[in-house]
Amino acid sequence: MRRILVLLNERAGTVVDRGPEAVTAALAALGEGGRAVDIRMLPPKAMPAAIAEGARSSHDALVVGGGDGSVNLAASALAGTGKVLGVLPFGTMNLFARDLRMPADIEGAVTALQAATPQAVDLATLDGRPFHSLSGIGFFSQMARAREETRGHPLGRFLGVAWAALKALRRTGKFRFEVALDGRREIVDAFAVLVTNNRFGVDWRRPRLDEGLLEVHIAEDASTLGLARAGADLVTGGWRDNPGIRSTTAREVTISHVRRRAWTATDGELIRADVPLHYGVAPKSLTVLMAPPEEAPAPAVRPAEAEA
Repeated sequence: MRRILVLLNERAGTVVDRGPEAVTAALAALGEGGRAVDIRMLPPKAMPAAIAEGARSSHDALVVGGGDGSVNLAASALAGTGKVLGVLPFGTMNLFARDLRMPADIEGAVTALQAATPQAVDLATLDGRPFHSLSGIGFFSQMARAREETRGHPLGRFLGVAWAALKALRRTGKFRFEVALDGRREIVDAFAVLVTNNRFGVDWRRPRLDEGLLEVHIAEDASTLGLARAGADLVTGGWRDNPGIRSTTAREVTISHVRRRAWTATDGELIRADVPLHYGVAPKSLTVLMAPPEEAPAPAVRPAEAEA
């Protein structure tokens, strides 16, 4: 890769915390080795157009610094083009960036990008629109709605997320829907449904990004205690030990409801979608910069062994 375009959301958490000048200075290291790097700091409203333009440009790679929503726009724009996407973890959750082995600190992320290699990964789709990590209804859409209401919380981003979760729990009720998993249909009463692109581990990391699978998590216990526990488990990654949440895999998922439209939280962004919701998989449709795995530290050599 000789020509790299870097698009940064000027309101992303890392940019705000570190300052635009410090972030730009750290990213200049991407130009080592003769690469041409074009770094642009943009307001949030300008990101969609800049990403679309970057996908059509002559650059070899597009690197996006923002939250999961900004990365979703870039993944959608680059899907199927063969152009390479790099991700800087500048948001709150940074699910996709973590799976690409990007460190949270800007200097570490730049070093990881310098050593990264292109790799083809899956995208999931909702009604044909790609997403890189997850999409949810019920509690998850309420969580996204509450997060928007608490954006800029005076106690900081992470306490803001916790407050949003409490608001979402208060608003969430049980609903009935029909779900079809690879054509197998059933009626379900639940307060939340989460569809993920490939399978997440309990640490909210995916061992593989190219399984060609969706995983569906259905939270069915709608008691006050069950709701609170399930919400906490889904946020912290403890859902696999929760008897009120069941999980299954499929390649095609359809969710039907009596309402004509439903709020979905897809890669952290709130979307109003027509019902039924159709989920699918686009195998290896996106090329990303994947950092090498961390090397395990070499075992210490005792003096006696060294002399031998």
